Amino acid sequence: MYNKNAVRKKIYIKNMIGKCCIRIVQKDFEENRIKILTVKPGFVEIEYNPEEVNTQKISEILSLSDLSLIKNNEEKIVENLKMTIHELIFEMNNVDSIAKKSEYIVEKLGLNYRYLSGLFSKYENNTLEKYIISKKIERIKQLIIENEFNISEIAYMMDYSSVQYLSAQFKKETGKTLSDYKKAYFSDTKNSF
Repeated sequence: MYNKNAVRKKIYIKNMIGKCCIRIVQKDFEENRIKILTVKPGFVEIEYNPEEVNTQKISEILSLSDLSLIKNNEEKIVENLKMTIHELIFEMNNVDSIAKKSEYIVEKLGLNYRYLSGLFSKYENNTLEKYIISKKIERIKQLIIENEFNISEIAYMMDYSSVQYLSAQFKKETGKTLSDYKKAYFSDTKNSF
């Protein structure tokens, strides 16, 4: 696709967290003749023909997958915060205490936790605490489905002080008990074959 008039651009993308989002962006961009030079969670460097593609078209492509362009530095900080939380919960299995998690976030982003929390609420219409809880619940569902750990081990991995606390929060967030969720998932899986 090399074109002497090709435009190279670095763009930051909101909600592009995880490998599946990267694959979706790669596929969607390639289908629209946008060459990806570098891709990482939340960021791509692209090259395209300005006669075929512009910022509006890029925004439209991203919006089809519930993604969007990041417009300012504060939004970049929020996305970095979300990626850091994803890393803690999904990649590090969240085994540190709450205090250590906040210290990790502050150290990684180099910003005050109170500032980060306020910024998060400003851009996400949610509190940072509720977002972290929702991500923990998402990870717990994954761990239940993978069926490698018992509930006590999951509670420990996800930094709950007890199975009862984990169970209460899971029920509050999902409307189902842990065992009901597990039964429903494995029942649905059997019925689909």
